[in-house]
Amino acid sequence: MNNTDSLTVKLKSIIIIPTFDELNNVQKLIPELREMYPEIDILIVDDNSPDGTAQFVENYSKKDSAVHLIKRKGKMGLGTAYVAGYKYMLEHNYDIAFQMDADFSHDPREIRNFMQYLDRYDLVIGSRYLVGVNVINWPMRRLLLSYFANKYTKFITGLPINDCTGGFKCFKRKVLESIELNNISSNGYAFQIEMNYKVWKKGFKIGEMPIVFIDRVEGTSKMSKKIVREAILMVWKLRIRSILGILK
Repeated sequence: MNNTDSLTVKLKSIIIIPTFDELNNVQKLIPELREMYPEIDILIVDDNSPDGTAQFVENYSKKDSAVHLIKRKGKMGLGTAYVAGYKYMLEHNYDIAFQMDADFSHDPREIRNFMQYLDRYDLVIGSRYLVGVNVINWPMRRLLLSYFANKYTKFITGLPINDCTGGFKCFKRKVLESIELNNISSNGYAFQIEMNYKVWKKGFKIGEMPIVFIDRVEGTSKMSKKIVREAILMVWKLRIRSILGILK
């Protein structure tokens, strides 16, 4: 057992995965994660998927106590799904919370690599833009939107992060304990920006590690114009609230 493996075992960890119509993906992802990381629990936060995602997870959890489910009443959004996951993590005394997409755009093999950074950082972000541009199979328009959205966010807020909108992350418990989770209401890109900014403003150490992001093979993207508009406005809200001293 190497040092990373030893650290993983010592820390009670959970992987939070929001879902909406991701049955085909979670049928593959959950068994793969359980095989790779038998020491890490999994929490699926499902927004009442019509395709039966929650039912599959519920049945799986009956034979594997490390798999957990939060089933919500409807499609309430990515940000609030993660907040529900964070609250579950804190209530059940986990030390570490990973977050990732259900669609394999985040490589499960990277989970263990996050652990190598936890002796130096409180929040570790899997970055698509730390070393060049590591995104596969995105249309050029979406790639440029994402890339320049991150540049825009960094310029307006001052966040010392190359990938402000990425969703592959690892939080230490003390970070999530410090955030007023009930005040988080944003979704999509804006949610990732808001969380990163608040963590940074509270003085926690944020580190990035390079990842390769591969666009989903199955299912459909949840990206929309509303999500983009929310992110554009969020950076100014955060900056103004910080200047006025009302950032919570």
